[in-house]
Amino acid sequence: MRVLVIGGGGREHALVAALARSKRVDAVLCAPGNAGTAQVAENISIPVDDHEALIALAKERAVDLTIVGPEAPLCAGIVDRFRDAGLRIFGPTAAGARIEGDKAYAKRLMKHAHVPTAEARIFEHYDQARAYVATRDTGVVVKASGLAAGKGVTVCDDPAEALLVLERIMVDQQFGEAGQTVIVEEILKGQELSVHALIDGQTIYVLETAQDHKAVGEGDTGPNTGGMGAYSPAPIATEELLSYVDENVLVPIVDALRNDGVDYSGVLYVGLMLTPGGPKVLEFNCRFGDPETQVILSRLESDLFDLLEAVVDGKLADADVRSTAKPSVCVVMASKGYPGAYERHKTIEGLDVAANMDDVHVYHAGTRLGNNRVLSTGGRVLGVTALGFDLADAKARAYQAVDVIKFDNAFCRRDIADKAIHATAGS
Repeated sequence: MRVLVIGGGGREHALVAALARSKRVDAVLCAPGNAGTAQVAENISIPVDDHEALIALAKERAVDLTIVGPEAPLCAGIVDRFRDAGLRIFGPTAAGARIEGDKAYAKRLMKHAHVPTAEARIFEHYDQARAYVATRDTGVVVKASGLAAGKGVTVCDDPAEALLVLERIMVDQQFGEAGQTVIVEEILKGQELSVHALIDGQTIYVLETAQDHKAVGEGDTGPNTGGMGAYSPAPIATEELLSYVDENVLVPIVDALRNDGVDYSGVLYVGLMLTPGGPKVLEFNCRFGDPETQVILSRLESDLFDLLEAVVDGKLADADVRSTAKPSVCVVMASKGYPGAYERHKTIEGLDVAANMDDVHVYHAGTRLGNNRVLSTGGRVLGVTALGFDLADAKARAYQAVDVIKFDNAFCRRDIADKAIHATAGS
């Protein structure tokens, strides 16, 4: 089988690495890929938004299955285009991907389906949004409704801060069209949990859980990012909790999508806040999370190609899904300045040493090859991931690997998985 993975980040490197381990996969292509995917796949220099070129590539190279990593091409309808061309592809249609690409739509869908979520107001006009926030005496969360590369959500502890955020989004157009509509909602308190479910239109299968670390600074301080690290499994995800999520979130939202004319197929990511009043949905994503994919797939023992093919063929109910009991921890190494402006093209050293450590996977998020060197290109550069006998061991192994990798002005959080480790130690 020939497989094409679309994307070039850490999530795509994890997908490529897992697919390359499949006994059924003869060749893996990645477009555009990065320096890490080049080690296990053939990189093809085609951007994710060039649907015509990607379709031509899939036909020319007789690709049996295409997997879409990022949300942008999914929301732009790449699955629809591939299917129209008679090509097999994993992921939701544009109508299904709208659950991520249009947060206002997702919010309305949740309300209609009685899915627990934060109380919110939706605004399409700045003056109305400003007037509403000005009446508040407590903080709010301000969200750009469209895609904003993981940076469109701001938690504002003070309404005055929210007014400034609204101005940046709706007046200054910080995120362009993505900020034409905004959601202003209550701040939810608690621990976050990431739940990934494979869905083939009928069957829902919940994968191993993970917890992401969104804030850039230790102790969950500073602005939100695309993710500074993750661990799997999340000890807070009890069987009772997951049963609740299945019955009160996944089943109702899939039914609501179907009633809206969407037979959802692919992966559905549920970002949850575990509040004192119960779990509430923060967001839905139409693709695998990043860096959650790195820790989930590092633990996967089943054949990933078999699972994704089962989703595409509507045979998920017959799939075999197994993961190791060993926990996994991913630490993101980023460039100074991220999630704001950051430097690029820094030489990365120590990758070979880290890759040779036991149970360590170094996933490339923002890298390229240049003059036989690996260079940084992104704000998030690497996702250094390790398995361990327990979370503390996995964390220690991950940071041992982090400490042998060097590039100018690199930084990372040093407290990934600490919440879970301390909670487990105290239980």
